[in-house]
Amino acid sequence: MTLTKALMATSALTLAGSTAFAESHMADEMTIVSWGGAYSASQQAAYHDPYMEMTGVTIVNDESSNEAVAKLRAMNEAGNITWDVVDVVASDAIRLCDEGLALEIDADEQLAPGDDGSSASDDFGDLIVSDCFIPQIVYSTTAGYRTDLVGDTPPTSICAFFDLEAYPGMRSLEKRPINNMEWALLCDGVAKEDVYDVLETEEGQAQAFAKLDTIKDSVVWWSAGADTPQLLADGEVVMGTTYNGRLFSLIVEQEQPVEMLWDAQVFDLDGWIIPAGLSPEREARALDYVRFATDTQRLADQAKYISYGPARASSAPLVGQHATLGIDMAPHMPTDPANATNTFLYNYEWWADYRDDLDAKFQSWLAQ
Repeated sequence: MTLTKALMATSALTLAGSTAFAESHMADEMTIVSWGGAYSASQQAAYHDPYMEMTGVTIVNDESSNEAVAKLRAMNEAGNITWDVVDVVASDAIRLCDEGLALEIDADEQLAPGDDGSSASDDFGDLIVSDCFIPQIVYSTTAGYRTDLVGDTPPTSICAFFDLEAYPGMRSLEKRPINNMEWALLCDGVAKEDVYDVLETEEGQAQAFAKLDTIKDSVVWWSAGADTPQLLADGEVVMGTTYNGRLFSLIVEQEQPVEMLWDAQVFDLDGWIIPAGLSPEREARALDYVRFATDTQRLADQAKYISYGPARASSAPLVGQHATLGIDMAPHMPTDPANATNTFLYNYEWWADYRDDLDAKFQSWLAQ
């Protein structure tokens, strides 16, 4: 054996030994928290299944993301962190990071570079809104309506939710202030660019609640993203809001008599955080998972199963057809020009500051 080959063999053995050592110092089971329904199914297919096959790790799914902040606060207080990776919206990631409940990430050191040669920080760009946030998708909260329950004039505006005369019947809205307060002000005459300035005031909050009062008795309040699709499928509501990917599944995959109402869809970001306070073995496994699950190919793969835009610029050219239906996914994305003629950009930094206060006021209003 030549010296060069010997050195190469030694290097390979050293690398294999290092990899084995690293693997031996990672947990062999992890709990990943997400939102359930069609969204979790897309993550299972694009991320979890290939990761488990590659590593032999067991992934346990938890569908508690809508309670992530409260539960992580409680876990931290109890000194018992049972979650390893958590899917959260950007504003919740900011809150968790500010409170020291999420691990800070160096994107260029701990995440994969783009397949196009870009660094992770350049590939994700402005979507890295917190030192703890690992972007995954761009999605929207939007509305759907039953085509057979809206008469001869289908709704074209989000303000149809507040028009009980033209569209009688029950509607579903999320059981939290986010989006509902903004839509209420928009439909009460507040200009889009002024919504958050108005909502920052006591008077503006009162105005939003007063507008919501006009339909309060005709609303089914939902907590899980799968609720509205089920309510629409069962004909229990005329129209309802949820995440655009859930409506895509209902309309395209299940072929229900439902259409999308893209007007004033609210763009938002979703991604991963790793809870602070994990053991070194669990933290190493969590970091290994998110590096895999947020690389260029994996983010593009998720778009084969659900109509959410991948957070990496390098993933966009790889978005193709639905994995089983064979349809082009691009026209079903919230960012498609035909769907984005009147969008509302969710202000996650504003909500990170005001969420706790408005959550309390919203729940109090619901109880009245």
